[in-house]
Amino acid sequence: MEANAYLKYLRIAPRKVQIVADLIRGKDVNTAMAILMSTPKAAAEPMIKLLKSAVANAENNHDMDVEKLYVSQVFATPGPILKRVMPRAQGRAYRINKRTSHVTMTVAEKG
Repeated sequence: MEANAYLKYLRIAPRKVQIVADLIRGKDVNTAMAILMSTPKAAAEPMIKLLKSAVANAENNHDMDVEKLYVSQVFATPGPILKRVMPRAQGRAYRINKRTSHVTMTVAEKG
């Protein structure tokens, strides 16, 4: 049995979120929470909220034991890109891409 949680339109680039996701994939929930709490990345705070949401979904919707849960899947996919313009010299304009992410986290019971 698995429980999912989704975080959509996170205003952090997927490649930056993926670094934090790689730290907790396969770890049990308590270890993953400790890792996220001590990680100085911007993506760590939204990932903490997402992990708490996934655990709550597992506990309330699927009657799973919280002590046996581990992070079975976590990945970030690109969301829509907010395109902005930065004025440059001689009337030119450079494009600034503000990337967004959709993060999916799945927790499952061991054994």
